[in-house]
Amino acid sequence: MKAPQRLQALIDEGLIDTVVRQLMSGKEAMVYVVRCGDETRCAKIYKEADKRSFRQAVDYTENRRVKNTREARAMAKGTRFGRKVTEAIWQSAEVDALYRLAAAGVRVPTPHNFLEGVLLMDLVTDAHGDAAPRLNDVVFSPEDALRHHASLLKEVMRMLCAGIVHGDLSEFNVLLAEDGPVIIDLPQAVDAAGNNHARRMLLRDVENLRNFFGQFAPTLLRTHYGDEIWQLYERGLLRPETELTGTFVRETGPVDLRNVMREVDDAREEEAARRLRMQAPRQ
Repeated sequence: MKAPQRLQALIDEGLIDTVVRQLMSGKEAMVYVVRCGDETRCAKIYKEADKRSFRQAVDYTENRRVKNTREARAMAKGTRFGRKVTEAIWQSAEVDALYRLAAAGVRVPTPHNFLEGVLLMDLVTDAHGDAAPRLNDVVFSPEDALRHHASLLKEVMRMLCAGIVHGDLSEFNVLLAEDGPVIIDLPQAVDAAGNNHARRMLLRDVENLRNFFGQFAPTLLRTHYGDEIWQLYERGLLRPETELTGTFVRETGPVDLRNVMREVDDAREEEAARRLRMQAPRQ
């Protein structure tokens, strides 16, 4: 197919030889299957901020640093330059997270390059060598649901041990490769120690996995792995190989109504985002 204009820079640099086809178009990016020598990879083209349905919520961007005070002032004022800086930070967040997580042994696509707003990385494939499906496109037996849920919890723990919370983890951004689940879509990843919303996001990520796989294995719906994982992390006891119980006893005390209302608002936003993902055109 004819190469999109945004991929021309990578072709000129010799990073891409040919563009095979469009793989998908999502809320924040378009992904193409490309050939790089003897390798088949994918190129993720980030959409411009005003063309995305997913907004850079302040909860996600909290504590993301810039190089100098000029950039920080421009971002705060919302100038054209400031918006460009914010956009660059948003895009590079996924690149940084991918390299960091791949080094930690987390099952994510291996990144290869990032140039002109395009991320070049491994194509995740199924047993037939085709692009792997997302979890929401697959029906599982109870046994497979339990197995894949346990596998993903290990990846969540491995991510947290590397200091990262996905922040938007669900059946829509996990691919089922030939050898098991692979986590994708990380521009909203947050620093576990540096973001005040990390705990809430971790709990939501784990809850999303529980609710999805619980459709096929209802016993999962009675588990509380998120609270258990975060408590172990706070105590410095979390390891990727830690055996979890799925049980958690909450401490009783006064109700923080402000936090409760925030959770309600977050749940509404998550449901709205989920519907947008379901409506996104796919190839």
